[in-house]
Amino acid sequence: MKRRGGVVLALATIVVAALASTAGAGSSAVTATQAINCKSTVKLALITPLTGGGGFIGQEQLSWSKYAVKTLAKKYGLKVQLLQGDTPVEKGPGEALVVAQKFISDPKVLVAIGPATSGGVASASGALTAAGIAQISPSATRTSLTKGANREATNAFFRVVPGDYIQGPTDANYMVDKLNAKKVAIVDFQEPYSVGLADAAETVLKKKGVSVTRLSTSVNTTDFSSLVTRVPGDAEVVFFPTQQPADAQTFGQQLLEQGKRAKVFGGDGSNSPDQFKLAGSYVSNFAPDISGIASSKALIDGWKKDNPSATLGSFGPPSYLAVEVALNAIKKACDAGKGKIANRKLVIRNIKKINLKTSILGGPFRFSTKSNDPLNAKFYIFQIQSNGSYKLVG
Repeated sequence: MKRRGGVVLALATIVVAALASTAGAGSSAVTATQAINCKSTVKLALITPLTGGGGFIGQEQLSWSKYAVKTLAKKYGLKVQLLQGDTPVEKGPGEALVVAQKFISDPKVLVAIGPATSGGVASASGALTAAGIAQISPSATRTSLTKGANREATNAFFRVVPGDYIQGPTDANYMVDKLNAKKVAIVDFQEPYSVGLADAAETVLKKKGVSVTRLSTSVNTTDFSSLVTRVPGDAEVVFFPTQQPADAQTFGQQLLEQGKRAKVFGGDGSNSPDQFKLAGSYVSNFAPDISGIASSKALIDGWKKDNPSATLGSFGPPSYLAVEVALNAIKKACDAGKGKIANRKLVIRNIKKINLKTSILGGPFRFSTKSNDPLNAKFYIFQIQSNGSYKLVG
């Protein structure tokens, strides 16, 4: 998942990250090679938007990260402290680098859970890696973070969810195969996440003979009435890869007001039952509804006991998995070093070796040999019900 931010800002923050990595290379190298006693408290740093427009995502990730530390630290024989780093989406992707610098100087920070957003990963990955800190994101999906000639993240970056190279085709194929769509309108918001996802879906739709109307608007648009007038009256679906769930709700309502019956289909950025709840619409997400996974029932029950007022969503459980992977890798490094980790870069090397027989997301988990993406991962399709709930349909 990625949040708002212009192309210029994204490029600028990558440059800043590169400069920061170079400027702090000396101190980072010293910190990276400091030995850690595995009997002492080791630290994980959660880097996610805890406040602002994306705060609902960060708070869900925080609750599951806390629960993972509480339930898994003892299993791996570790003393673990979870640190929190707030990266409000309104401050742009560069805030992840600012937050990361605060953790780099602490030699006991072994893994960053996050950054949560793809822009944040692109901004902070270089500096974190220079300091020997692994990054495991539960929600950053931009394809170029792990694939392509111009990768935006380092080899120390991993994610436990699939990338947009899976999401775009998954969404497009569902529109054709399950919704029998012949005409689809696609709206992009002139920023990397939206354009990339829109392009991926459009390519598949056109290959399948679907008539596609491509529309584009500013990422700052809040009134979509003029855009709605350009949606063909006989379009069956509008693909709406926004990063603001409330915008998907507004667009869908304005679509109905103009008498158009096309179904709104949002990506993972619109997946929020509290904000996007237009009945009949569709959303995709990188994680399933784990309430239907029998092996995860005890974990859900325990999390609910600790968070009685919280709602089970799709953004939190991958954070539990990210923490589990991190602690497993730390344990392996400790065992190899007979109770000591000579330098925290050794944790990075062990992450790729993780092989879980069962994960909270269902089934086994391990990383692909070709990239730092999960092996055989998929995106899931939900339909919004009349009561606003999300029903897994694909």
